[in-house]
Amino acid sequence: MSSGHMILLVFIGPIVAYLLGAIPFGLLLGLGKGVDIRKHGSGNIGATNAGRVLGLKYFFYAFALDFLKGLLPVLGSDLLTQRWHASMYLPLLTAGAAVCGHVFPIYLHFRGGKGVATSFGAVLGIWPVFTLAGIVAGMVFLLVFLTWRIISAASLVATIVFMLMVPFLGRIAPEFSHLLRTTPWPQLWPLLAASWLLGLTLVIKHRSNIRRLLAGTEPRAVKTTK
Repeated sequence: MSSGHMILLVFIGPIVAYLLGAIPFGLLLGLGKGVDIRKHGSGNIGATNAGRVLGLKYFFYAFALDFLKGLLPVLGSDLLTQRWHASMYLPLLTAGAAVCGHVFPIYLHFRGGKGVATSFGAVLGIWPVFTLAGIVAGMVFLLVFLTWRIISAASLVATIVFMLMVPFLGRIAPEFSHLLRTTPWPQLWPLLAASWLLGLTLVIKHRSNIRRLLAGTEPRAVKTTK
């Protein structure tokens, strides 16, 4: 791989991922309807508040767009990494940049959302350990949400499950390498570090939700009207 290609992967790719991740789709959807969702509900720009303020279908719109802005840059990084035989850890950098863009968007003075949908998209793009851990976490999210109808609780539980699944999959990888197509766990420590950094970021961003959950005042599912 040429030095120019390396510069493209290490610098330009994550920068593009950050700028794409920083697009506040939930806010833009609200402004398209003449509503600044930062002044309503929780004041957050993410899918959950978009759904509460604008209606359920806008939750799905915002979630899908935030999901894609995490997934697409990472998939693009994966393709470039394979084509130019670059480091397998470059997609991690791209994923981190996309999530940072959503959580700390330059367009909104670095005051962004909580990063759940963007993180979900980003981790699904990193095969196989993050993808499989993300799928399990996604199923847990649905189970918890359908049981309690509290998105923040589902997000927190799913985050913890993801953080635990990454080392679990790493431990069994040598025995199931023909299925996971990955290297032994001692070579995968950056995945563990990245998963815990991501998980801790999501937990910290949910600290106000945690306080409300403990107080029993956290609101339930978004509205089904509008």
